[in-house]
Amino acid sequence: MSAGSLPSTSPDPSRTPLPGPLTGLKVVEFAGLGPGPFAAMLLADAGADVLRIDRPRPPIDIGALTRGRPLHHVDLKSDEGRAEALAIIARADVLIEGYRPGVMERLGLGPADAHAVNPRLVYGRMTGWGQDGPRAQQAGHDINYIGLTGALRSFARAGEAPVPPVNIVADYGGGGMMLAFGILAALRQEQGQVVDAAMVDGVGLLMTGLWSRRAQGRWPGEPGRNELDTGAPFYDVYACADGEYMAVGSIEPQFWARLLDGLGLDPADLPDQWDRAQWPEMKKTVAQAFARRTRAEWTDVFDPMDACVTPVLGLDEAVADEHMRSRRSFLDAPDGPQPSPAPRLGRTPFGVQEPGSPAETLARWGLPAPTAP
Repeated sequence: MSAGSLPSTSPDPSRTPLPGPLTGLKVVEFAGLGPGPFAAMLLADAGADVLRIDRPRPPIDIGALTRGRPLHHVDLKSDEGRAEALAIIARADVLIEGYRPGVMERLGLGPADAHAVNPRLVYGRMTGWGQDGPRAQQAGHDINYIGLTGALRSFARAGEAPVPPVNIVADYGGGGMMLAFGILAALRQEQGQVVDAAMVDGVGLLMTGLWSRRAQGRWPGEPGRNELDTGAPFYDVYACADGEYMAVGSIEPQFWARLLDGLGLDPADLPDQWDRAQWPEMKKTVAQAFARRTRAEWTDVFDPMDACVTPVLGLDEAVADEHMRSRRSFLDAPDGPQPSPAPRLGRTPFGVQEPGSPAETLARWGLPAPTAP
């Protein structure tokens, strides 16, 4: 069964029956990769009228990250292209760019240039290291930004090398999501301003809970020896008899008790749940229990128990999962499933917009249609 095909009371995010909450907001996005397009996608899903600008070249395929907005080619290094870009900026409410610091200024499209033609513009800047600092001009990727902030060192089992959690943390959580949040906050002001969204800052902010635990003495050990980094027996991934895995998050005492019950383990035979010195041995006991059955069998055991124990699914399995289908969490698209817009608003829902053409967008903005190359 395809994604989104189950009957559901959830709205269908592939259709937008009502205007989104950002309907009427005009956004110009200077094409990039990763976090900048992600932020623009979030705004477009919320109803913003987004125009994506790139230099004349074959488009870079970044899939769903470009959904909901047309691509307009502009030669930003020519006088004519710069003039056209400034005319677009003059009509926009928001600008998004993700170049290295100084690039937009050299193109004559920096914040001072933009605010000269549009004082109310929110100028969103997305970088890894930020607009200043010793590393500001260095290249980097998600793995570098989470490495410098202490996050990557925390993603490790005891005695093992850190494992990068693909590029979700810095690019999208600490990057694009923070940029979108900063833009929406700045829009509350009557005068335009610059949003300096740096992935290192965003990753640091995402780690607030870890720093709080550390300050409280609840994160005393090296990576892989603490309560949420696979150090504890009640928060880890365990292999099943068929080589698949179950995810265990049985932190609270009632969930820990249900975990042991489901596994057929007697609490009287185990040390106290929070006896850190006994965690390694307790983990072995739990692992041995999980190894006796398949993932499907354990799913049948724990689904009715409300023990914070769930199967670890692959990508294709996640799309087919009954809960995900019932919420329409994935959309059917010509090139395969893609995540639905989120979060969900009851009165002005998000939805994937029909991008139309650059000419249609420019006309809505009161600008002439692009000339043929």
